[in-house]
Amino acid sequence: MKLNDLMRVSIRQVMRHRRRYIGVVIAIALGVAGFLNIVTMSREVKNNFNENLDLIGGVTVLRIYFDNQRSYRPQWFREQTLAALKRIKNVKELSLTAAKYSQTNFHGQRFGFTSIAVDEGFWQVRNFWPLTGKLFGLDAVAGRKREVVLGAELAKKIFGDIHVRGKDLEINQEIYQVSGVLGGVTDSTLANAVILPLTTAEDRFQGRLLADRVYLRCATWDDVPAVAAAIPGVIKSCQSPEELHIEVAWEALKRVQMLAWWIEFLVYLATSATFLLGGVGIWNVMMAAVTSRTREIGLKKAMGAEDRDILAQFLSEALCLSVGAALLGAGIGRIMMEILSYIIESRPPENLFWFGVTLAFLFAVVIGVGSGLYPSIRASRMEVVTAIRYE
Repeated sequence: MKLNDLMRVSIRQVMRHRRRYIGVVIAIALGVAGFLNIVTMSREVKNNFNENLDLIGGVTVLRIYFDNQRSYRPQWFREQTLAALKRIKNVKELSLTAAKYSQTNFHGQRFGFTSIAVDEGFWQVRNFWPLTGKLFGLDAVAGRKREVVLGAELAKKIFGDIHVRGKDLEINQEIYQVSGVLGGVTDSTLANAVILPLTTAEDRFQGRLLADRVYLRCATWDDVPAVAAAIPGVIKSCQSPEELHIEVAWEALKRVQMLAWWIEFLVYLATSATFLLGGVGIWNVMMAAVTSRTREIGLKKAMGAEDRDILAQFLSEALCLSVGAALLGAGIGRIMMEILSYIIESRPPENLFWFGVTLAFLFAVVIGVGSGLYPSIRASRMEVVTAIRYE
């Protein structure tokens, strides 16, 4: 039998008995769709998840600082050091900060707090957002504006409320305008602090302001160990590393990595189980097809069909079933990919999707051949007389 005739007959048989095969097709299609989304979207989802890791501990953020209280020679981060840190592989962004104790008088009451001077990248690196009002941006830093953001606890202590945008606050006998209250804070120090532009603090605070703290965000949690190991050498090449400290949330990082590993493992396990169930389903329906078509097989053999013709027909039917289900799964997977890309606002490379489709079709062929081989061999080895007399 010619190949095109064989495929036409096989497709016709699958369509004729489509109700019998619908469960198997759905199982394989869902497995293919899940596999495609794992291959194409896992990196994008992981990157998106890393963008918001401060919600579960900020494990991709490293705190680098000089302990000037223990050093006889004050240290701060030079421009060349910051540039070198940015060039470390898989460093996404960093922010330079400084801190100084300050005071304010409000309605005759004195309050002491920490003033934290930051650059425009601070909010993005730490993944903070405004609880009320807004967070100052590049315009305030570049314009050296007297604009501040308050921690929620400090806002309540001073003003008795967190809705304080536009109000004036005296800091060290100078007036600043409050632009908002900080949200996303898990640190009590920040909740009781005033945050202002680094350039403004350099201009208006008395004494020397040491920008001796850097917050550095890695691209993913997998990059944290390598980046942390590279930092001391990079800083040493630019300035003295005396009293340099690097803080990494190692325990939280291990917990997050373990959680992510289990999630990924369970997803792969579920997809593999779906493929396996699909393969078992093909085996069952093909065995049922061989049994129900025993007389047909006997008649074909009586008319001159050889064992290999019967084997090829049933094997091609199993392949049509698995490959057809893979086609349906590829369509479902594409729709799921588009929806997920829209949700996380990130799109994977197109060639990655087609790579996943290729792998999925290879799996489908393996499942079709592996599951349909035994029923096909059984059909091809039937005795002609026994098959014709089968009731």
